[in-house]
Amino acid sequence: QVQLVESGGGLVQAGGSLRLSCAASGRTDYVMGWFRQTLEKEREFVAAISWAGGTTDYTDSVKGRFTISRDNAKNTVYLQMNSLKPEDTGVYYCNRVIRYGSRWLPQSGSWGQGTQVTVSS
Repeated sequence: QVQLVESGGGLVQAGGSLRLSCAASGRTDYVMGWFRQTLEKEREFVAAISWAGGTTDYTDSVKGRFTISRDNAKNTVYLQMNSLKPEDTGVYYCNRVIRYGSRWLPQSGSWGQGTQVTVSS
């Protein structure tokens, strides 16, 4: 059972940056992804990264602004978020992911506590 701990969220003004971290314990040789949840929307996919880090994918709304990366030696996945917008506000979670058709889905039903990102206008 992989334990996931997200951190790095906070309050930032529009146009600012944050770097989120997801520390994983246990087996970590998975494709990993970030999701976010707001009060208005269900949890949605944000970004994914392959085990070796050579392949990444993003939801359209964050392309060119967010960068997912990983350090397998530290069992940590990162999400660098630049040019933040108020609509990026939400609780961000990481999880193992699997590709299903054109969608990325969480592979585990077990979630961490998430990290809150609030972007003020």
